[in-house]
Amino acid sequence: MNNAGISPYGPLEDVRRDEVDRVLAVHVRAAYLAAQAAARHLGPGGRIISVGSSMAERVPDPGWTLYAMSKSALLGLTKGLARDLGPRGVNAVVVHPGSTDTEMNPADGPDAEHERAHAALGRYGSPDDVAAMVAHLSGPGGDYVTGAAIAVDGGYAA
Repeated sequence: MNNAGISPYGPLEDVRRDEVDRVLAVHVRAAYLAAQAAARHLGPGGRIISVGSSMAERVPDPGWTLYAMSKSALLGLTKGLARDLGPRGVNAVVVHPGSTDTEMNPADGPDAEHERAHAALGRYGSPDDVAAMVAHLSGPGGDYVTGAAIAVDGGYAA
C-alpha cells in the first residue's frame, strides 16, 4: 500500500527546484521503490495499491500543477506494474480520492466550501470511504482489477 502525500501549492513560477524534488521523492520515487521491494516478495493474489488523487485527472484551480503531476505519475506506475507483475498473478491499482476529511485537508478548513462545490455529491469523503475501497480491492472483489484507476471522489472528476 503506497499512501503518502504532501500538499504543495503555489504559482508555477514560484515553485523552487527543491520543492519539486521533495514532492517527486514523496509521491513518485517512494511509491516506485516500495513497489519494487514488495514485488520481490509478492506472488499470486498479491496486490500493490497506491493512493493518488482526483487531481490526477482534474485540476480545477491554478497553483496545483506540481501536485497534480506527481499524483498523475502513479497511474503510469500502476499500468507498468500491472504489465510487469500480472503474469505472476499480482494486481496493481491506484485509488484516486477526492476531498477527504483528513488532517491535511479538513472538512471544516478554509477551502472546504470551495472544494465541496467541485464534488457532484457536494460533500467531503471520509477516510473510511477510501479504506472501504482499498479493502474491496485487496480482497476477492479485486481479483480481476489491475492497471486501473478507481475514483473515490464523490463525483469530483465527473
